[in-house]
Amino acid sequence: MTDRDPRTRRETNRRTPTEPAPPTESHRGAFGDYGGETGAFIERTFRERIVLVGVTLAGQHEEQTDADLDELELLVDTAGADVVARIHQRRTGPDPATFIGKGKVAELKETAEAFDCDTVVFDHDLSPAQQRNLQELLGRTAIDRTAVILDIFAQNASSQEGKAQVELAQYRYLLPRLRGRGGTLSQQAGGMSAGGARVGTRGPGETQLETDRRRIVRRVHKLEADLRDVARHRDVQRKQRGRSRAQGVAIVGYTNAGKSTLLNRLTESGVLVEDRLFATLDATTRRLQLPGGEAVLLTDTVGFIRKLPHQLVEAFRSTLDVAAEADLLVHVVDGAAADPEAQMAAVHAVLGEIGAGQVPQLVAFNKVDASDEVKRLVDRHMGSVGISALTGEGIDDLLLAIGDRLRALTTVTEMLVPWDRGDVLAEVHREGEVLSEAAEDAGMRIRARLDDAATAKLAAWQVG
Repeated sequence: MTDRDPRTRRETNRRTPTEPAPPTESHRGAFGDYGGETGAFIERTFRERIVLVGVTLAGQHEEQTDADLDELELLVDTAGADVVARIHQRRTGPDPATFIGKGKVAELKETAEAFDCDTVVFDHDLSPAQQRNLQELLGRTAIDRTAVILDIFAQNASSQEGKAQVELAQYRYLLPRLRGRGGTLSQQAGGMSAGGARVGTRGPGETQLETDRRRIVRRVHKLEADLRDVARHRDVQRKQRGRSRAQGVAIVGYTNAGKSTLLNRLTESGVLVEDRLFATLDATTRRLQLPGGEAVLLTDTVGFIRKLPHQLVEAFRSTLDVAAEADLLVHVVDGAAADPEAQMAAVHAVLGEIGAGQVPQLVAFNKVDASDEVKRLVDRHMGSVGISALTGEGIDDLLLAIGDRLRALTTVTEMLVPWDRGDVLAEVHREGEVLSEAAEDAGMRIRARLDDAATAKLAAWQVG
């Protein structure tokens, strides 16, 4: 069990509600009306203290709620805060006003005050009205799992495209929550007049809320236009790669499963690798030579997670399209995770959402060096391989499997090429894998493995 395991940290980070909170300054707050001077959902100038709230609804199991809270605790830690307590509730359905009901809100407030908590984080999505009501009743910031994930993405985005994608997702999340935030957004925007309005920004009779909303909508439209330009540029790049006839392989998987480590192992690409969630967000493509001699384009993608915010899926669609357009997906699974099957299901759900559910998959169970469970998982999933992206164990088997899967997607075609068409012979060698050649009076008889595009292109020379 690593020091990142929430069950380990829980013993050291938490006090019981009866323990007095240590001496501290007044409540600091985070993003919203309760303090905080940055645009982040979690304040990172200090280590915030967080109380998690999980709700088991009708038809759900408490074990799954606990697992979701464990993962949420890791997300909060990645965002730069400490979980000091958890609140759990079982109910048939969400309360329309506060999600958990007035009685549980009172208990949550008591716990938050006992732990001097800065922010309360719900594992379920909160409606704008629920969020406002909770903040008024608790006297501190209340956010949900989506806000935490958006915060992490904002920290880790490095490229201009990644930053624009995250900013767009944050604004889409923020727009319906503008009520009551006018003052906060104005303070972030710059100078204020004595009456509270931003100097030079208010029109006659226009409320601050309307001004903020218009400003954000304009920014959203600008970001959407910029990302459409990026998408067009990506399409041009893909068409250029398509002319090389190199097949595309995309590495997908749950966040922190070892995708970037595998890319580095296979291609020595030097991609950032850290033991934390969503360490890398930008897609990285490298050329990979397979044992059979074929060259493929290998791309690392952003990690998936349960309850991945819809705003992020939409904002990162141009980046995630690489999975939908790949010839093969290498699905990396953390074989040492507490519930690898659930993580696989979460990845399949996101792949279906982005239109990549039908792309052929090769499952690679990672961390064979760290867990005996990997071998059992490989036995249960036919056609999968066990690897260690860290040590290199099983990598040769993975490369052979990738080559076999890609070849299985092609067609063996027999052709008879006249002797005076050396250009066609060269094209066959360039477009596919030549299996055999035999000289005949009429020309060279060739058996080659070609993809659909090359088969159609060379149809005039096919025989049999």
